[in-house]
Amino acid sequence: MKKVYENAEAALFDVKDGASIMSGGFGLCGNAENSIAELYRRGVKDLTVVSNNCGNAGRGLAVLLKNRQVKTVIASFIGGNPDLQAQMLAGEIDVQLNPQGTLAERIRAGGAGLGGFFTPTGVGTVVADGKEERVIDGKRYIFEKPLTADYAIIRAKQGDAFGNLRFYRTARNFSPLMAMAARVTIAEVEEIVPVGALDPDDIHLSGLFVKRIFQGTNYENPIENRTVRPKA
Repeated sequence: MKKVYENAEAALFDVKDGASIMSGGFGLCGNAENSIAELYRRGVKDLTVVSNNCGNAGRGLAVLLKNRQVKTVIASFIGGNPDLQAQMLAGEIDVQLNPQGTLAERIRAGGAGLGGFFTPTGVGTVVADGKEERVIDGKRYIFEKPLTADYAIIRAKQGDAFGNLRFYRTARNFSPLMAMAARVTIAEVEEIVPVGALDPDDIHLSGLFVKRIFQGTNYENPIENRTVRPKA
């Protein structure tokens, strides 16, 4: 089975209006920049986006928001994203906020084929509204459902033709979980290496979970807030 595609256009050929997409990375770190740009170029709309945050300061996934391509956002953080905040306050987009750990666990549960889980996080707050609650060993818990998606777009530092991936630091946070929870995982990598070149102990995600892979180009790697120590 061929997994290596020429570029983002070839790898995302079948993404249609109304698709649900999990997008890896953290803030603007480790974003699948080529895949996001291709979704913007194609203009697919009514998307459901699952991401820690849907872009920031007009960059990353925020370009899809600005182009009115997103219908629903399932995320844990919206700070620094005026496009999402404005659309949310105007009632133009459905935003489903989750505690960050709960979001990660919902994705993990989706990939593991679980029917959900009970967590104490959010008990007694608006997070618990409409959710089943149980007392287990004297402690209150709420029930959270798993998350899955049609596609996951993730970015890795290196990958081989089978789809084995090695991530770079923070980019690893959500991406492996999302790859397991999506029907089709599309990985863009900064470098494609021969099969066998990656040490087994350095493989963060097995190629079993990757359907398509391509080598990305022209990464911007923007820094959200540059903070440097004054020179002595």
